[in-house]
Amino acid sequence: MSKISRRQVLRTGLAAGALLGATQCTRNQAPSGTPNNPAQGPEVNTNQIKDVTLRLIGTGVSQINEIRDKAQEDLGFKLEMRALSTEENNQIAITQPGQYDLFDGEYFSLPLVVPSGNLQPIDTRKITNFDKIVPIFTTGKFNGARVENAQGTSPIKVMYLTGQDSKEFATSPTEFATLIPFQYNADTLGYRPDLVGRKIESWSELFNPEFKGKTSILDIPSIGIMDAALVAESAGLMTFGDKGNMTREEIDKITDILKEQKANGQFRAFWKTFDESVNLMSSGEVVLQSMWSPAVTAVKAKNMQCIYAPLKEGYRAWGGGVGLSRNLSGIQLDAAYEYLNWLLDGWVGAFLGRQGYYSAVPETTKAQMSPAEWAFWYEGKPASEDMVDPFGKTLEKKGAVRDGGSFEERMGNVVVWNSTMQEQVYLVQKWNEFIAS
Repeated sequence: MSKISRRQVLRTGLAAGALLGATQCTRNQAPSGTPNNPAQGPEVNTNQIKDVTLRLIGTGVSQINEIRDKAQEDLGFKLEMRALSTEENNQIAITQPGQYDLFDGEYFSLPLVVPSGNLQPIDTRKITNFDKIVPIFTTGKFNGARVENAQGTSPIKVMYLTGQDSKEFATSPTEFATLIPFQYNADTLGYRPDLVGRKIESWSELFNPEFKGKTSILDIPSIGIMDAALVAESAGLMTFGDKGNMTREEIDKITDILKEQKANGQFRAFWKTFDESVNLMSSGEVVLQSMWSPAVTAVKAKNMQCIYAPLKEGYRAWGGGVGLSRNLSGIQLDAAYEYLNWLLDGWVGAFLGRQGYYSAVPETTKAQMSPAEWAFWYEGKPASEDMVDPFGKTLEKKGAVRDGGSFEERMGNVVVWNSTMQEQVYLVQKWNEFIAS
């Protein structure tokens, strides 16, 4: 039976489509690689690749049908995507390793997921564009400044493992990565200017009685507590030694503040998923809330005004990537590496970039965006034409400027990263008390 290189097979799409039953037959197949040159990768049989199905779990942010369809078209095998809440995604990654092949998660989740041993270290030598990934992830720097100087779980703290079979984070770069990053952003508050009636410039506004009963905070403990801390600190209600690693006393105090705000009727609702946040804002039930960039995009796509506020205190940042299940081997593992490489080829970066996300490899993404799109989304320049989202809807009219400005302005003003804290169990307990209060 003739064999050609893995890359040739997967790029031609000769073997599109797959059967799940056939997948199970090949899942535990022994690798057919070239042991003397692991970076080059193994050869793949043309008749086998068409039978591969990879099961991907992640949040609704990137589990998008159009991404799945394009991947299947380009790579020639099948993807099954499950869109979950952040908590569900982490829970399955930790407790049900047989239910997924690829884990699309955030870096702040890794101190919870990696100790389970359910992810296998990624050989960075097999990632074609690894050297082009923004140094935020690979060296921990941004424009020469150390990213970990910001509070929280900056990606570099959990990017590398100490060895091929390790569950221990490395303190300096190695050849073994936890996730391959493909998207990240600087998050803030979203608001409806037509309903608020003025400019929002501080996190403290979320607790402003002016918006009583019309605000919302996201109900994901690790992230919601961060937003609450930024609000409370900017409002002068309390200070923190490290918002990304709070003490029990700090957790007690911030949750007491949240309970008081809730008892006073400040919050209209709490959301867990992307769609919930979009519905709250587009319906007008909420006018100011924790928000994600594509959710603001989705509201704008409904022909409604929505602003992703550049706040004077700075941004809360996050990074997302894809990891490999420990159960992957043989042709399944080969296909998984091809998917990781495909994520960095530029098409996904451009697709998500049109919603406001940043790509881990800007160079390949720029090649897939028009000069007008790149200038608007990355350089903070006025739109030279109408900006259209990935689904064909106009988001911004010619002349508009991106909220917060350029890539350097936004990512250069990050004050805290999404985080898993030392008191994580206690934090979740206290957060749940707040939600139930």
